[in-house]
Amino acid sequence: MANEPLHPILARPARWIRRLGLAGSLLLASALLLAAPPAQAAQASGEGVLAQRIEHWPAWQLPAPLSRPGRADLLYPDWFLGAWQLSSSDGANTQVRFIATADGVVGDRAFNAEAIGRALLGGQLLSVANDPANPNRQIARLQGSDGRPLELESTVVGRRREQPDATELLVDELALQVLHGGGDPVVSRIETLSLFRRQADGTIEAEQWQASYTSPALGLAAAAGRSDHVSLRLERVVPPGDPAS
Repeated sequence: MANEPLHPILARPARWIRRLGLAGSLLLASALLLAAPPAQAAQASGEGVLAQRIEHWPAWQLPAPLSRPGRADLLYPDWFLGAWQLSSSDGANTQVRFIATADGVVGDRAFNAEAIGRALLGGQLLSVANDPANPNRQIARLQGSDGRPLELESTVVGRRREQPDATELLVDELALQVLHGGGDPVVSRIETLSLFRRQADGTIEAEQWQASYTSPALGLAAAAGRSDHVSLRLERVVPPGDPAS
């Protein structure tokens, strides 16, 4: 397997929010970004493990202080429930949504990834599908610039979730991404740390820090390669109880 972090289609501008899942929902899109310049990191409240990791960005290294998620989905506070208009500092503007399940509120991963992916890639993004056996795995079908089909497989292999108070959520996820098609598979690891804050008016402000690492075939320990930082804003468009959500 090749270990180069970028394939031509992966070098697209950093607007397919590589990271929403809002932490996890769009981790699938991570490999299509990583083009924006580093920015000054903000501070999370408290002295938790993830707040400390933010302070160390972009000098991240693996292994990270994460646990294996197994097949447990990432749960969000109830204030995420519903549909939202997402805007970001790197130009993304689309709708995303969070849904209620028996376990709690989760990101609608395939919907969110496809909505943002189409906003950037248009017809190059053919489809996004969840693995029915594992909520932490997604498959995106893409059309390469040469017309050949590509498949981007993304699996969350590490996660840490912290909620310092009722209005703040931090999530760090590490995804293994494999791009199939047009030669040897391209393998990389993408770490995305998200800080969400609920505002008094109900909107959600967020910041996300991201780093890419080489294939684990070269060793589980690794220093961050490309790094990226973006700010997000979520404004509610559909109330949680509305049937349209």
